[in-house]
Amino acid sequence: MSTAESAAAGRQASPPALPRLPRRIGWLPFEQARLRPDAPAVGEGATVWTYGRLADAVRATAARLTGVGVRPGDRLAIVCENGIAAAVLIFAASELDAWPVILNARLSAPELDAILEHCRPRRVAYAALSPDALAHARRHGAAAMNDADVPGGWMGALAAGVETERLETSAARQVGALIYTSGTTGKPKGVMLSHRNVLYSARISASVREMTAADRIYAALPVSHSFGLSSVLLGGTMAGAYLAFAPRFSPQELARALAEDGITVFQGVPTMFARLLDWYAATGTRPLAPRLRFASSGGGPLEPGLKRRVEAALGVRLNNGYGLSEAAPVVALTRSADPNEGCSIGFAADGVEVRLVDEAGAPVAPGAIGELHARGPNVMLGYYRDPALTAAAITADGWLRTGDLARAEPDGRLHVVGRKKEMIIHGGFNVYPEELEALFHEHPKVALAGVVGVPNGVEEDVVLYVQPRSGAAVDPAELAAFAAARLVGYKRPSRIVVMDPLPVTLSGKVQKGRLRALAIQGS
Repeated sequence: MSTAESAAAGRQASPPALPRLPRRIGWLPFEQARLRPDAPAVGEGATVWTYGRLADAVRATAARLTGVGVRPGDRLAIVCENGIAAAVLIFAASELDAWPVILNARLSAPELDAILEHCRPRRVAYAALSPDALAHARRHGAAAMNDADVPGGWMGALAAGVETERLETSAARQVGALIYTSGTTGKPKGVMLSHRNVLYSARISASVREMTAADRIYAALPVSHSFGLSSVLLGGTMAGAYLAFAPRFSPQELARALAEDGITVFQGVPTMFARLLDWYAATGTRPLAPRLRFASSGGGPLEPGLKRRVEAALGVRLNNGYGLSEAAPVVALTRSADPNEGCSIGFAADGVEVRLVDEAGAPVAPGAIGELHARGPNVMLGYYRDPALTAAAITADGWLRTGDLARAEPDGRLHVVGRKKEMIIHGGFNVYPEELEALFHEHPKVALAGVVGVPNGVEEDVVLYVQPRSGAAVDPAELAAFAAARLVGYKRPSRIVVMDPLPVTLSGKVQKGRLRALAIQGS
């Protein structure tokens, strides 16, 4: 039985499917305005808009964008952090069949400018209630929009020479969002996600989480990342839920919202959950989440110790999942009805095929580790303006090479063990960084761990970087003894470095490239 067939046999039935997918993501607020115009839709601080108000703003903003020269097939760059303005601009661009290029305002000036040069937007809109977005807006000479429909919005100059991209009539071919990857393994790449890509993932997210109009979702995952865009913004809107936007993640504000604002759903990356627990411990605050019914982790490996601590603190099961921007992002996820699966990533999402292959592209033996490939309506159209990179990422028959290594249990349940490019050869054996990171995250003094390989002239040395928990003093000798008691010799770190904080991406992932460069330099 193939991995895909095992997954289909092993997973339990999902909740009833949501309505069929529309042609554009911009349809979502209009449909909710038709169904429940007076229901709360989005909130930012003390400001709350109903679905009727949101739909009116999207309609007016689409007309405004047309009036300032944005055309179907143009790229509209949206420099933002989570908030009402970002949501309005994303939906409005969609209504015009323009491509929303959603960029995190906290990108540095060189990072942002390199992306703008690559995607060649017709206009750049800045959700300037974010101080970083405002700084970029002023740096680029943008003008305030003075528009109540885009609170705090600024608009850059018209790029007159920009050419439009071809307009597709199919939701499976028309680009719904252009997402630039974090670039942890190289320069950022523009991931072209179709409307069907992101809406399919949104429907999976809403269905598996059993979201309804009664839910209140804490929206801290950046909408500039496919996880925040598809699973949170679009999945929540598809269900008619209320989205409480958090422009920047703060453990203190999350703790307050869980205790006081009736939050029912929270999706985050593992570092968000770790920082929340650290804040509870450092302040002596008793965790309170009286209405929370669903919590899930994604965007990075979930360690068993963190999972147990979160579940004990919040009183709900912490579900897990796996995805990547190129898959919009959902590939696999756990379901609350499944038996306790430890820290697996669950089963392949409905309608998504997965397979595990060796270096030659042949299926691996049952239980063996192989590269995870995925195929389905979630797989990207390709990388913008890079057909060669697209061909390297997607096979001729539609399989996305994820670059991640995984193994499957007999029932199809999946476990990711690391990145293919990050696998370390030490002592003649394969060493998987995520396995070691999971172990060191179990140490009571370690908040975050990153493992990299450094060439030593023969093979590679294993170098461990750790960030201490708040108020803890970490002794490398203590960690070496911890490793010696639990790891075979070839897996033990050759060097242990304490660093506070570890470098992370805007989505909370440890920047392995930076750690590797530091390790090579000997720092």
